[in-house]
This record gives sequence, structure tokens and C-alpha cells, in this order.
Amino acid sequence: MRYDNRKNDELRLINFIKNYTKNAFSSVLAEFGDTKVIVASSISETKPRWMDKNDPRGWITAEYSLLPSSTNTRNNRERNNVSGRTREIERLIGRSLRSCVDLYKIPDITITIDADVIQADGGTRCASICGGFIALNMAFNKLINNNIIKENPIIEPIAAISTGILNDNVILDLNYEEDSNCCADSNIVLTKSGKIVEFQTTAEEYPFNEDKLMLMLSYAKKGISEIINKY
Repeated sequence: MRYDNRKNDELRLINFIKNYTKNAFSSVLAEFGDTKVIVASSISETKPRWMDKNDPRGWITAEYSLLPSSTNTRNNRERNNVSGRTREIERLIGRSLRSCVDLYKIPDITITIDADVIQADGGTRCASICGGFIALNMAFNKLINNNIIKENPIIEPIAAISTGILNDNVILDLNYEEDSNCCADSNIVLTKSGKIVEFQTTAEEYPFNEDKLMLMLSYAKKGISEIINKY
């Protein structure tokens, strides 16, 4: 039995509140159970410095932050020195969002997705990716309405979810307590059609067999389909 009495392949209550803040170009409050992340987009009609000026692509990048009061004990703000964990999550979010966009259709535009965790209970990076996709899609539609781009460059929707092995059972969408006690955990990003964008899996205590791996993927496909239907 899971700590919150869900079935092994059952998601937490997931909700997306669009236009959550008024000053961002687009914004979403992504709620995965008790995990809550404010995701917002900002637009710059420039390219990153490292990109060649003749490169016809635009760019999508991400920043991620755990607010001090989001965790059980105060989490220090990362001001000048970003931790390795934060940097890895930012890169994961950015890679995932770029994978579903034709960057050639947003020339000379940089979109920054900011994901700020206001309450953490497991799955913050997955909530950030899902909220980031929604904020990105909203931003593209706004750019079309403002005659800045001609068409929506999204190739296919994506979503992310966690899976793991707890007490020898594969489970979906881990909360903090489950994540802290599982013997393997995975963060999986898939397209709507089931193509793999990211499949990060680690055995925490001891190796597991291929059957468990395939069941984690199966649960992830089910969960991601349900999440995308909420977009």
C-alpha cells in the first residue's frame, strides 16, 4: 500500500491554472498533489550571445528555483552560486521544451521559462516541464496574435512524470516520502505519441531487472497521456 493510499499506477491530483500572474508574458501554476510550481515565460527578440548571428534558429532556455519556504526545512536561496542539482534540472527543462519545438520557426527570439517551486512534495522537475510546456504554448499563441511569428512551432506536446520502485512495487508519480524511501526512481519525459525525450533512471539501493524498467515506462505512458489530456 502506498503512503497516500493511491493505486500503484495512479497520479496525484494534477491541476494547471493558466494566467496565474499578470505581468509575465504567460504563466501557469502547476499542481502535482502538494507540489506547486509557478511557471512563467519571458520573451526577448534577441539571440543568446553564444549563437552565431547567422544561425536561423531561435532559442528556449529555462531557470529553476526552490523558494526558501518550499521545503520542510528552509532552503537557502541560490544567489551567486547555483547548485549542481539546480543546473541539471534547468538543463533538463530546457532540453525537454526544445525537443518539441521547431526552433527555425521562431528566428531571433529567445524564450526563457522560469520555474519557481513554492511548495515541494516530490516531482518538482516534472511539474516544471509540464507547466513549462503550457506556458510555452500560450506564449506562442500570443506571439502569433501579435504578428511576431507566423505559426505555432510546437511539433508535438510533451509531458513528464516520475516513477519508482517502492517495496518491490513499481509506482507512478512519487511524492516526497515515497521518493525518499524508494530503491529506484525515474523521471520520464515523453511526447504525446509516446516517443522518448528523456528517461533518467537510477537504482538507489540495488539493481533491478528489465521487467521493472518496462513497467515503469508503461506507467509513465499512462500517466503522461492523462496529464496531456489536462492541457
